[in-house]
Amino acid sequence: MVAGHARLFAIIGDPIHHVRTPAVFNAYFAEHSIGAVCVPIHIRPEALEAGFAGLKAMANLDGFIVTAPHKERVAGLVDRLEGDGALVGAVNTVRREPDGSFTGTMLDGHGFVAGLARAGHGAAGRSVYIAGAGGAARALAFALAGAGIARLTIHNRTRARAEALLAAVETAYPRIELALGTRDPRGHHMAVNATPLGLEPGDGFSFDVDLVEPPTLVAEVLMKPETTALLHAASARGCPIHQGRHMLDGQRDLMMAYFGLARPAAAA
Repeated sequence: MVAGHARLFAIIGDPIHHVRTPAVFNAYFAEHSIGAVCVPIHIRPEALEAGFAGLKAMANLDGFIVTAPHKERVAGLVDRLEGDGALVGAVNTVRREPDGSFTGTMLDGHGFVAGLARAGHGAAGRSVYIAGAGGAARALAFALAGAGIARLTIHNRTRARAEALLAAVETAYPRIELALGTRDPRGHHMAVNATPLGLEPGDGFSFDVDLVEPPTLVAEVLMKPETTALLHAASARGCPIHQGRHMLDGQRDLMMAYFGLARPAAAA
C-alpha cells in the first residue's frame, strides 16, 4: 500500500505503455523497504514544458526518468547538467536537489555497456554500428567509445545529425576510427538499434537486417516487446541478440545511487 508520506518517482515519455522502469523501480523499493513508488506519466511533445513545470511543482517528487522523445529537450529544461548529460546534451535521469532545483544526467550509455558485460559481451577492441543519432544513440556512442571500442559507425536518416555526433565523439575520443554509415550494417562486431523504430506494429527497421550476418551481435535499446521484430529477424539469420531490458538492468543501480537510494546487495 502506498502511504501518504511515500516519495514519488516517475518516468515520462511519448508513448509510455512500453516502459519497464516502474516495475523495476517498485520491485527495488519493495525489496529494500523504501517508502517510494514509481509511476509512468504520458507527456506529449507539445505539452513538455507544461508537464515539466507540473513535475517541478510536485513537492514529493524526488526525481524522474526520461525516455523518448524527450531526452534532448529535457536537457534544456533542467537547472543544471552533469556527467554524461553535459557531454551528450541529453538526459535520462533527473534528480531534485534540496533547494528544489533539478539536476540531470545521462546513464543510458553506461547502462548499455554494463548490460553488455553482464551478458558476456565485451566492448573493448570491437567495431560497432549504431542506427540513430538522438539522445540514446549519443549516450551509447560516448559510453562505448569510453569503453574502448576500436571503430564506430553511425547511420541516421538525417545525415547532418550523424555527422555532428561523429564530430563530437572524435573530439572526445580522437583515437577511435569513425565512419558515416548506410543501412548496411555488415563488417561490424555489433549492430545496435538506438531509434524508436520497433515500438509500434508495422514499424520498419532502422537498418537492413537482411544483410546482417553471424556472428554479429544485434542489440536493441527498446524494452517492449522484450524481443522486438528486429531481434526476431536477426535471430532467424543466426545472429546472437541482446535485448533492450539489459540496458535498464545495467543502469538500475546507477539510477538508485544518483537518487541517493542505493542499498548494498544481499550477501549470497
